[in-house]
Amino acid sequence: MPVQKTGPNPASIHPLPGVPQIAFLKPVVDHPMIEIGDYTYYDDPAGPERFVERCVRYHFEHMGDRLKIGRFCAIAAGAEFIMNGANHAMDGFSTYPFPIFGEGWEDADIDWAKGSRGDTVIGNDVWIGTGATIMLGVTVGDGAIIAAKAVVASDVPSYAIAAGNPARTIKHRFSKDIIERLLKIAWWNWPAEKITANLAAIRGADIEALEAAR
Repeated sequence: MPVQKTGPNPASIHPLPGVPQIAFLKPVVDHPMIEIGDYTYYDDPAGPERFVERCVRYHFEHMGDRLKIGRFCAIAAGAEFIMNGANHAMDGFSTYPFPIFGEGWEDADIDWAKGSRGDTVIGNDVWIGTGATIMLGVTVGDGAIIAAKAVVASDVPSYAIAAGNPARTIKHRFSKDIIERLLKIAWWNWPAEKITANLAAIRGADIEALEAAR
């Protein structure tokens, strides 16, 4: 009896043999303030294992913000996630970060998290294009597409396509009814066996078949 296949092992670092520029991020990223779901991958010829170093900017423990990325996301080379540590105080006459340098410039009363916009959250099945920038505190909904070079400074709805600088929703991938039904189905949370069995419906946009499989 042939062995039933259920897709690649999500614990694999390089799921495509002979293609080292693609890596599943969950087994690669070991960071207490970053959560990444199964099957989400990063594609970078310079080495996808360097995702945190190259793509997650100004992420400091004392700020307390988290980067959360869902399952089945595709992240292209050069994408950047700007975290709250990039903020400078703007309530004084200068935005210069004097306290970080010490030597008499310390400020024991400083509230580093003041002005934080919170966690950055990327939903499931999100495609982030080459060189896109996700700004601090942004939420990108399930199924969204972020165009190459886009600068996303505000939330992106589920199944929207966002492009430009600043990024704006240029269209939705499906009708409101289909989007609502897809979010209820949430196929990305299914076990691998069930996803594999229903790939024809997922790839073929057969909403009725997916609903029947719930």
